[in-house]
Amino acid sequence: MLLIKTRRDTLLAPLQAVSGIVERRHTLPILSNVLLEKRGDVLTLLATDIEIQITSSTSGATGDGDGAVTVGARKLQEILRSLPESVEVSLVLDDRRLQLKAGKSRFSLQTLPADDFPCLAMAEGEVRRFSVPQKEFRSLLAQTQYAMAAQDVRYYLNGLLLLVDGRELRAVATDGHRLAYASMPLEDSPEALRADGATRQELILPRKTVIELNRLLSDSDEPLVIEMLPSQIRFKFANITLVSKLIDGRFPDYERVIPASLRNVVSVSRAQLLQSMVRAAILTNEKFRGVRLMLGEGSLKIMAANAEQEEALEEIEVEYDGEPLDVGFNVAYLLDVLNNRADETIEWGFNDANSSALLTIPGNERFRYVVMPMRI
Repeated sequence: MLLIKTRRDTLLAPLQAVSGIVERRHTLPILSNVLLEKRGDVLTLLATDIEIQITSSTSGATGDGDGAVTVGARKLQEILRSLPESVEVSLVLDDRRLQLKAGKSRFSLQTLPADDFPCLAMAEGEVRRFSVPQKEFRSLLAQTQYAMAAQDVRYYLNGLLLLVDGRELRAVATDGHRLAYASMPLEDSPEALRADGATRQELILPRKTVIELNRLLSDSDEPLVIEMLPSQIRFKFANITLVSKLIDGRFPDYERVIPASLRNVVSVSRAQLLQSMVRAAILTNEKFRGVRLMLGEGSLKIMAANAEQEEALEEIEVEYDGEPLDVGFNVAYLLDVLNNRADETIEWGFNDANSSALLTIPGNERFRYVVMPMRI
């Protein structure tokens, strides 16, 4: 049975969109596969890891009727990538094998039944739905995602808090040592979530969901539709639908973490500070990665040393006449925020060497970055 006949790029693009979540090794072999389903001239590809599900569709696929099959996602993607861009590809379903033909190339791939594929069940309940430009939501993620924990036993830190409060959308991430906060306005007020008229809802996106969204979203004004449910969230954009379970837990009260008042604030060039930090980081201790920041009148010094007694010293001229400060930080935490901003100037506020520092952008009330000091 000729399942699909189409151009290589027509098949590769949606396959690349869904295959990012496919694990190379999984307890369930079928989760290494992608579901190919043809209905009329529409081909739908679906991949899942039980927690996240991504669906992508494309039109213009011809073949003998309708059908569905699952096949190894990575192998199919690598084969298609290796073929010439404009070649026509045929997928022929022959018993339990999928024959891929392109020009004079032939590949025979093992399949598993489509009926056995564990599609994610769509959650029920009241939905809060709203739309934002893709590039603005992608920017919101980029400003915060680097502060997520990776494998913390406090599982609620291994994700990103997404909060809707009236006409504002906020994103917060923390690993317990630093916290990134960003917000954006919502042009249209989201649909009411509950009958009591509550306008606030918060949920925690898994780390993998955030990473996939950052990969798939484009820097365009094309709409991204977000549907928030009590136990699930759905993102719809272009020809892609991403459905994700949520992390069940209580996110820390980020408002208590952000310092309310600061005795001293210094403004510094982001690019200059970044370059100095990069150079100083070369000679930091590989395990602790600590740098000392010494702030005095008109000067910011950055010092680093390692177990081999090697040292680095960088000095930047700044406009500052407050009290002197000598404080240590993990340089990786500072590089993360500096690399993920494009602003000319960063403001660094502090109270003392034992308190959290607050990095902000002049004239921008929608971004905050809190970082804890460390002893060096």
